[in-house]
Amino acid sequence: MVKRTRFNESDCPVARSVDAIGDWWSLLIVRDAFDGSRRFGEFQRSLGVAKNILASRLRDLVAGGILDMAPAADGSAYHEYVLTPKGRDLFPVIVALRQWGEGHFFDPGEPHSEMVDLRHGRPPRALEVHSADGRQLGPDDITVKKVERPAGAAAASE
Repeated sequence: MVKRTRFNESDCPVARSVDAIGDWWSLLIVRDAFDGSRRFGEFQRSLGVAKNILASRLRDLVAGGILDMAPAADGSAYHEYVLTPKGRDLFPVIVALRQWGEGHFFDPGEPHSEMVDLRHGRPPRALEVHSADGRQLGPDDITVKKVERPAGAAAASE
């Protein structure tokens, strides 16, 4: 079996974030948690993923502090998975992926699930990145300052 490359000590926040999420199943589990799924069976029915893979991803998300296990709200012997504050902080990531997907993977007029504001019943505005002074920023407006290492020191992937 091929050993997975780890990025949990990388200098790059994107690499560490991807390392924490793991794979697409994990992101889809988080998406479903935002949509109200809490029990193993709910995730399994929604995703159609094999039970062993789902169990592994849920275990990793709990270990990573993204989900927590709680007693079932109905008092049964089951437990539920709930988003932690760290997991809830993934909300803009899920919204950004959704908006990107809506813009690039659906033909005009093609039906798809839609996120709507509960108060107004309309989709949220597109996410934007703004500078500290309020200017909208695009890829050409930013740079990444790499960690400077002494000569001969190994750098983690960026």
